[in-house]
Amino acid sequence: MKHLLFLIFAVQACLPGFAACDGRVRIVPRPAEVEELPGSFRLTPRTPVVITDEQLRTPAEIFARAVGKLTGTEPAVTAAPEKHAVTLQLQPGYEAEEYLLEVGRQRITVTASTPQAVLHGLRSLQQLVAGGEIPACVVRDKPTFAYRGAMLDVCRHFFPVEDVKTYIDILSLHKINKFHWHLTDDQGWRIEIKKYPLLTQIGSRRAETLVGRYDKNKEGVYDGKPYGEFYTQEEIREIVSYAAERHIEVIPEIEMPGHGLAALTAYPWLGCTGGPYAVWTHWGISDDVYCAGKETTFEFIEKVLTEVLALFPSKLIHIGGDECPKGRWKACPLCQQRIREEGLKDEYQLQSYFIHRIERWMHTHGREIIGWDEILQGGISKTANIMSWNGSDPGIKAAQRGNPVIMTPKWYCYFDYSQTSDPERYEPLGNTRYVSVRQAYRLDPCDRLTLPDQKRIRGVQCNLWTEYIADIRHAQHMVLPRMAALAETGWANDRKDYNDFVRRIPALVAVYKAEGYNYAPYLFEGIE
Repeated sequence: MKHLLFLIFAVQACLPGFAACDGRVRIVPRPAEVEELPGSFRLTPRTPVVITDEQLRTPAEIFARAVGKLTGTEPAVTAAPEKHAVTLQLQPGYEAEEYLLEVGRQRITVTASTPQAVLHGLRSLQQLVAGGEIPACVVRDKPTFAYRGAMLDVCRHFFPVEDVKTYIDILSLHKINKFHWHLTDDQGWRIEIKKYPLLTQIGSRRAETLVGRYDKNKEGVYDGKPYGEFYTQEEIREIVSYAAERHIEVIPEIEMPGHGLAALTAYPWLGCTGGPYAVWTHWGISDDVYCAGKETTFEFIEKVLTEVLALFPSKLIHIGGDECPKGRWKACPLCQQRIREEGLKDEYQLQSYFIHRIERWMHTHGREIIGWDEILQGGISKTANIMSWNGSDPGIKAAQRGNPVIMTPKWYCYFDYSQTSDPERYEPLGNTRYVSVRQAYRLDPCDRLTLPDQKRIRGVQCNLWTEYIADIRHAQHMVLPRMAALAETGWANDRKDYNDFVRRIPALVAVYKAEGYNYAPYLFEGIE
């Protein structure tokens, strides 16, 4: 009887509509439905990409360049109908990111209601191209979560414009649709603000940088080399436009009230003590934060944000809110006066006042805030988006009290953590906390939540903090292939299967190789 039941389940799993047991169709993230058909489509140097709507030209050109890297021949993009072609078409009736991919022996068609979803279909097709002959099939697909994000910290180490674009390309390949750009921190201010030029003239530069692993209990060794760059507003517009062409929304992060030492160094009146301050040369958490008792602090932040909003059309703006020590506020007469005048209980409620005030300003400008989960301290409005990084519990509590939540718990989603259990043996210098591909895949963003509360989970995000990551090659090594695991949770959380994921991922790795990405090999070498 046991063997009979196994046989029944095995047959069911290989029927149309089940993506798990398909032998030739290997796509990450896992599609909602796959039906394998007899035969295959042979892509030749003369096979064009046909667009039936001019809106589809950019997705077609992105795909054509990718095919060129895989096969050595970049297909032509044309509006002229062809028989043996990859044809892209827009039709009503699909959800915003839903697509239909049909591969026959003579023709491939990608159909969706939006150019974004057509590009998703082409990203799936890209992996099938990587496998050689394209197997005949029908793929029906759409994501589980609307928010699928990845963060890049450019404060600890700066990434030039072309490298940021490469990072965005990696996101697009994985159907990740939000680029969280961490632009300000204690170690550097990276965004040009014309109202306050010293933010980049002074705040973007540190005197030197720590060498080796940081230990707050030991005196470090430093390289003695001044370090610092920033993005002009023109460069930021260029990156936002580049991401938009790939249907990725760029969400800037301007840290407050903590992690603001670079700004305090440029304008010491922003702090409680008045300085002197210095842009930090090492990592960790600074005691010096924005003074919450001065009106001039809020005037500064609002003027900075006015320029930020002009550069970034995203509905969501990240305001940090994490790791804000309260010692300076406790000793500051102006902060204590603010607590008394506003009828606040303590410094935690002062932080809540700070965040509420910035959120109200954002609302008057048609935007919403995201904050790290510490913004829950002292109370927060139900409209604030909570990014849960201190494990899943803060996100669970926030969802239960009615807040929208993005799950990014560090033990699953921090990709600056080591990828193996023996990083000293296998990996470059870095954070020795451990998140393997398997562990990243284990994330269940809706765990322990009732169905109504699950609806408040907007999605998931992976984060790359760059204390030990100085260039794009190292960044690629840290996020690949773990980003594929995160992407599958974001896109296909309702149909995950780790063993099937491992079976499918070689097709995606073939794309990594064609693109020249420096992916980590540990998963494929059996090293965890």
